[in-house]
Amino acid sequence: MNGMQTQINISDRNKGLKFLCLASMAVGFTLTLQVALNANFVVQEMNLTGFQQGILEMFRESCGIFALGILALLAGFAEPVIGAVMLIFVAIGLSCYCYVHNFFWLIISSLIWSQGLHIWMPLPNSMGLALAEPGKEGKCLGKIQASAAAGSGIGLACALILDIAGMPIRPLYIVAGSSAILGAIACLYIPRQIHTEKPKLVFRRKYSLYYLLNFLEGWRKQIFLAFAGFLLVKVYGTPLSTMLIMWMFVQAVGWFASPAVGILIDRIGERSVLTFYYSFMTICFLGYAFIKSKYLLYGVFILDSSFFVFAMALTTYIGKLAPANEKTMTLSMGVAMNHIASVTMPLVGGIAWKYLGYKWTFLIGSVAAATSIFFAARVPKHITKNISAESELIDIPNIQSPLSGGEPD
Repeated sequence: MNGMQTQINISDRNKGLKFLCLASMAVGFTLTLQVALNANFVVQEMNLTGFQQGILEMFRESCGIFALGILALLAGFAEPVIGAVMLIFVAIGLSCYCYVHNFFWLIISSLIWSQGLHIWMPLPNSMGLALAEPGKEGKCLGKIQASAAAGSGIGLACALILDIAGMPIRPLYIVAGSSAILGAIACLYIPRQIHTEKPKLVFRRKYSLYYLLNFLEGWRKQIFLAFAGFLLVKVYGTPLSTMLIMWMFVQAVGWFASPAVGILIDRIGERSVLTFYYSFMTICFLGYAFIKSKYLLYGVFILDSSFFVFAMALTTYIGKLAPANEKTMTLSMGVAMNHIASVTMPLVGGIAWKYLGYKWTFLIGSVAAATSIFFAARVPKHITKNISAESELIDIPNIQSPLSGGEPD
C-alpha cells in the first residue's frame, strides 16, 4: 500500500521522516515487549491451558483479515491520523493486560490492541515512501526499519532491567502502552497530505506456488508463535528473565544475519535458500516434540526464531517473478493467504494440545515445514526478473523476524 500525497516540501519531508522514525521506534519498543512477555504472562498470570492459548491466538490473528476491510473503508483518510488512532488502540489494549484476570476480558483486550497493530503495520513503509526524496526511497525505508530495530533492542533491555529490579510482569504492559502513546503523538507531527489507498487483492493462477508457500509459512509460523514460548514456560517453567535474554539473542542474530542472508539469496537463489530453511524448520519442530532437556530447547528456540530471516526469500521470489504493476497486489494476496493459516492453525494446535498432548501440536507444525520443502523444490532454480511493466517502488511486508510483529504482515 503506497501512500498517495500532494507535493510535500523538503522541510516537511525531513520533519515528517524524523517523527515517523520516532513512531516506528516507539512501536518497536511496544511490540517487542508484547512478544517477549506473552508466554510468561498467559501462563503465570492467566494460567491458560494449551487449548485456551490456541483460542486466544486465533482471535488475535483474525484481526489481520479484518484489517484489509478496515483499510479499504479508510481509503482517502490521512495516514498519520489513522496511525495515531491505531496506536491509541494498541496502547489501550496492552495496558488493559495489567488489569484483566479472566479469559473473556483477555480476549477483548487482545482484540483491541491486535486490531490497532494490524492496521498500523503497513503504514510506516507507506508513509516512508511518500516522504522520501525521489531516488532515496530505499535509504528512507532503511532508516524506518533501523529505528524499529533500535526500539526493539531498547524495549528488551528495559524489560530485563525492570524484571531484575523486581517489577511484576503486569505493570510492564503499562510501560508498553505508554510507548505506543508516544508513537501516536509522533504521528501527529507527520504531514497529513499522505492519504491511504484502497488495498487490492487479486488472485493470479501463475502465482499459485507463491500463495501456497505463504499459506504453509503462516501455518508453521503461527504454531511457533502461539506455542513455542508457551511450551518453555508452561512445561519447563522458564522464567521471564531467561525468555528476555533469549529474545535479545534473537534480535542480535537478526541484526547481523539479515544482510548476509540477502547476499546468500542473490548468490545461490531462492530455491536453495527456501529448501534449507524449511528443512531446518522441520528439525526444529521435531525438536520441540521430542527433546526433553530445557537447555537444548532453549537453543532450538533461539535458532528457530532467528531463522525467520530466511523467509525474505519468498519476497525476493515474487519480486523477480511478478511484473511491477502486479507486485503490490500479489504481495497483499500472499499476506492474506498467510493470515488464513494464521487464524486456523492456533485453534488446531490448541485442540491437539488438549486431546493428544503438546507433542502433536508441534508435529502438526513439522508437517507444514516438511510439506514446504516439497513445494520449495518447485521454485525455479534461475528466475529471470520480469521487467514487462514499468518499474515502480513497492511496499514490501516485513516478514523476516518474529519481533517485527510476530507475523508477516
